Amino acid sequence: MSTPGTYRNRQNSMKKIIIGMSGASGLIYGIRLLEVLKVDPQVETHLVMTASARLNISLETDWQADAVIALADQVHSVKDLAASIASGSFRTDGMIVAPCSMKTLSAIVNSYADNLLTRAADVMLKERRRLVLMPRETPLHAGHCELLLKACQIGAIVAPPMPALYARPKTIDDMINHNVGRVLDLFDIESGLVKRWQGAAHAVRS
Repeated sequence: MSTPGTYRNRQNSMKKIIIGMSGASGLIYGIRLLEVLKVDPQVETHLVMTASARLNISLETDWQADAVIALADQVHSVKDLAASIASGSFRTDGMIVAPCSMKTLSAIVNSYADNLLTRAADVMLKERRRLVLMPRETPLHAGHCELLLKACQIGAIVAPPMPALYARPKTIDDMINHNVGRVLDLFDIESGLVKRWQGAAHAVRS
């Protein structure tokens, strides 16, 4: 029989990451996160996506929503406010909202938890867990900038999916993978996707 301490240690070896996908452009970032984490035996993913995200998957990518859903270990309806991830007592290692629409950003910043995605994000903030937002909008007006500032002030990490040109990307996939890898760095998950900076001298030789 396992002791309570043994059970806790076993549970702690597995990371639980929530992936939220909202209706902004850039659904490929959430999809690629799920793809990468699917093959990591030490990570359990919990997916929640909005109706707009489901629509944009088919508009922006060659994926279908059902195929994306199949990448996750656990899937929750955005309407299910009684889901496990709606409670702070359900232990997770954090949440990534990829992409994060301005509507979703506004709801998170203003604690307007009217669906499971924004409720789960609110739980991350109140429990002082890692919440990473990947906002995808341009150009930004002052209202957007104020929301991004407030998100940082209340504890979220804002990680816009901007291309890292120092990595000399050759394809769109290179740029997507680098951003996804850098976000996973924030959770101490080594993805193998990041071309890490080794200094100017090394870059010139390369």
